[in-house]
Amino acid sequence: MITAELGERIKELRKKTGLSQEKFALKIDMDRTYFATVESGRRNISLINIQKIADGLGVSISELFEGLGENQNE
Repeated sequence: MITAELGERIKELRKKTGLSQEKFALKIDMDRTYFATVESGRRNISLINIQKIADGLGVSISELFEGLGENQNE
């Protein structure tokens, strides 16, 4: 499912920043519990929140989604 793939990608990129979920969520002005559900793939988030996350990670939205969903039809 794309939400789980995106959550994993966000988690991977966040860990590269060295920030905890709590510190990263604070940085992007997002509730930590909400952000945790994003990373776990349990939330279908809005484009506005995707942009906040991408900005916080220092990547473009296209970079955030790079490689996701490639194996959906196999």
